[in-house]
Amino acid sequence: MKNILFTLIALVSVSLMAQKKPNIVLLFVDDYGWNDIGYRNDSFQTPNLDQLKTESLDFERAYIPTPTCSPSRLSLLTGKEAVRLQMVRHIHLDPKNPDAKFGSWPKDPVQMPSLNYLPLEEVTYAERLKEYGYYNMFVGKWHLGHQGRYPIDQGFDAEFGVTDHGHPKSYYYPFFKGGDPNNFMAAYTKGDYLTNVLTDGAVDFIKTYDKADPFMLSFWYYSVHGPSVGRKDLLKKYQDKGITGKYAHHHAMVEAMDESVGKVRAALKEKGIADNTIIIVLSDQGGAYSNAPLRGGKKGGDTLAEGGARVPFMIYYPGVTTPNTVCHTPVQSIDLYPTLVEIASGKKCRDKQIQGVSLLPIIEGRGIKNRNLFGFRSYEDQYASITNGDYKLIKYHSGKYQLYNVVQDRSEENDLMGKGLKIEKKLIKDLAKWEKKAVPSFGPEQLLEK
Repeated sequence: MKNILFTLIALVSVSLMAQKKPNIVLLFVDDYGWNDIGYRNDSFQTPNLDQLKTESLDFERAYIPTPTCSPSRLSLLTGKEAVRLQMVRHIHLDPKNPDAKFGSWPKDPVQMPSLNYLPLEEVTYAERLKEYGYYNMFVGKWHLGHQGRYPIDQGFDAEFGVTDHGHPKSYYYPFFKGGDPNNFMAAYTKGDYLTNVLTDGAVDFIKTYDKADPFMLSFWYYSVHGPSVGRKDLLKKYQDKGITGKYAHHHAMVEAMDESVGKVRAALKEKGIADNTIIIVLSDQGGAYSNAPLRGGKKGGDTLAEGGARVPFMIYYPGVTTPNTVCHTPVQSIDLYPTLVEIASGKKCRDKQIQGVSLLPIIEGRGIKNRNLFGFRSYEDQYASITNGDYKLIKYHSGKYQLYNVVQDRSEENDLMGKGLKIEKKLIKDLAKWEKKAVPSFGPEQLLEK
């Protein structure tokens, strides 16, 4: 009888420990510019994100190592710089050879092959969190491989809204054309809006979740990626303000995404778990429209500039983050993997394969060591960067370098190359050393690999 009692006490203790672990909601927005948010730019209406900012730790200088669609997802999931796996562009399958391991991009000056999927042997944050008792739900855009390489094949317990596509044909039904092996679109009809549909899926998961284990909900939006198709009930208000064309649609899409954030938060509150749920908001790269005052963006050959690589990023950890605080330390999306592992395990992340570092010391009000942050994107002449402290160096295939103090000159208007700064030689040397270690050599035969 005594043994049975001890066993029951132990089981109850384990259950209580599991419940004390925080739930985690990651809201990963596509092509959402650093300045496309109400508290930085009142052209946009984002009341829910503005409110979240007042409760959160806002990372003022957050960067994506390879600011483009698929590589940004790889880095977020694995804690790795995507270039180390040779995914240096978004997945672009050849219809004549859809199973090719590598793909090419016609305008790439060096024709560097880019990986067409996330290898199944790579360890994801979902697989690591599962080790610590977390249930993993995935909602939305994947773009890291086709069927057989979906979220449920990489550690997630369930998925909703996953297709083969990197973006929809329209945000109104039928959303996508082909490539829907999960038959996702079958439940919807004319007039349904994709952001609303995915939000309903995320909210339904929260409302119906009935397990004792903590959960992590990874909600990866297709929005606000093009095509820019604003929800009709929101579009007119921006047109009435004098915002024209696709930029008016973009504003409406941002507000629809912000509404989604509010609905997710409301569902957590109604469930009674808001005070034990971490909320993380992050974008995968800079916006396709104006990113002023930052230079560059998703398009135009300046993607490694501040407007392309620097993104919105905030973390709300109830009882841990100090409300309405700002971190000016440069960080990258690869840092989320070890941060999540440490939150889930209560121990220091010892994974040796990653390049990210845990942000938990910053979240807890301390700090992390100064380090180099690297960028790589093989599309145009501009292809590599290194950031350290206030400075960023950008490298071009053509041999040109640019150097900026991005704290004093966030618009990158004053090129400091050749001005005699000691940091110039150091950054050039450190970037060259990193390239030799991190950038794989390649040959034409890789284009034919399967």
